[in-house]
Amino acid sequence: MTPPSVPPDDGSDALFGLESLGLPGTPAATARAGHDAFRTSDTARRLLPVREIYAEPAAAASPRGRQILDRFPQARLIEVPSHWGIPGLHGNEGNVERWVRVKGETLVLGERKNPTTRPNGRSADWIAPGPSNGCALACAYCYVPRRKGYANPITVFTNIDRVIAHLDRHITRQGRKHEPNQCDDTAWVYDIGENGDCAVDALVCDNTADLVRAFRRRPTAKASFATKFVNPDLLGYDPGGRTRIRFSLMPADDSRLLDLRTSPVAERIAAAGDFLDAGYEVHFNLSPVVLRPGWRAAWTELLRHLDDVLPERVKSQAAAEVIMLTHNQDLHEVNLGWHPQGEDVLWQPHLQQAKRSENGALNIRYRNRTKAEALDDLRALIAAHAPWLRIRYAF
Repeated sequence: MTPPSVPPDDGSDALFGLESLGLPGTPAATARAGHDAFRTSDTARRLLPVREIYAEPAAAASPRGRQILDRFPQARLIEVPSHWGIPGLHGNEGNVERWVRVKGETLVLGERKNPTTRPNGRSADWIAPGPSNGCALACAYCYVPRRKGYANPITVFTNIDRVIAHLDRHITRQGRKHEPNQCDDTAWVYDIGENGDCAVDALVCDNTADLVRAFRRRPTAKASFATKFVNPDLLGYDPGGRTRIRFSLMPADDSRLLDLRTSPVAERIAAAGDFLDAGYEVHFNLSPVVLRPGWRAAWTELLRHLDDVLPERVKSQAAAEVIMLTHNQDLHEVNLGWHPQGEDVLWQPHLQQAKRSENGALNIRYRNRTKAEALDDLRALIAAHAPWLRIRYAF
């Protein structure tokens, strides 16, 4: 399998493989000393060469909004009444050809009007109101852009103080967790990054740092988020064991084809020990599992690599979520306009069935028997090659 032949729009923005990003030799100490230096590094500039910022007036005027505008002083500010349905951005079919450029060159600032927390029970006990919606990464299977239409840059919610106050009240109401479950034995787990990547958000502003700090003082709760981006800034946040970072993994060939603009899989794995030492709980998302010729051999290679390189201190506390691919008919049509090579493996009608989601979207999932057999095969591979890796849940 070869990487997609989609060229960058210009020389400023590599599409995939942040090869220049290297972890420091003494990660926690160096990250604290070089916290601001990383934000101005070539890697950060390549990922977010922001040229325009759409902002609700109140969001732009807020302290967090001003922090973001100061961080990108060359960007053009465009006031909009709402962060949803922005003319020329959302619903503009012409943006398909600029899919990756929009992700890097555009930010949206808004406010969460009514923060809500809803139950989950799979990856986390609760889904928190996240600090963002959308992402600068360009994973071809991402579900977030399905609601936006042709553009999916980061929307930052600047009223993070209101979000944290809501979470404080919610955590207090829960009291102590009296019975263990698949989310955690003793803590209520809150997913703070359902619709974005908190490690990438940290390049934009301090929302992620504020959330990590808020959970650090909460002995009955943990924050949790998945990421495909190794951001050493996070090593200096001092989470105190109250934030779970979940590095998303898939075979390297699949990642090069589907995880555009992300850190290489080997880099995510290599970062696990550094993040554990910095005070995070480190888990893994084996996600998504994409069925294609040779998939079992590819996952075998990945699991053997995990077993070979991860230190025992990581293995002893690690757990994993296994998530089979869910695709979407509308996203399939969008992807054909900017990255059709990815659809060669994502869109497999002979293996998939349609299922209408709760919001009415037509999602495409592996057929029940196909999915069950694949999960059995992957469980067997984990037992054989990484028996220390506890599976928290598989879906």
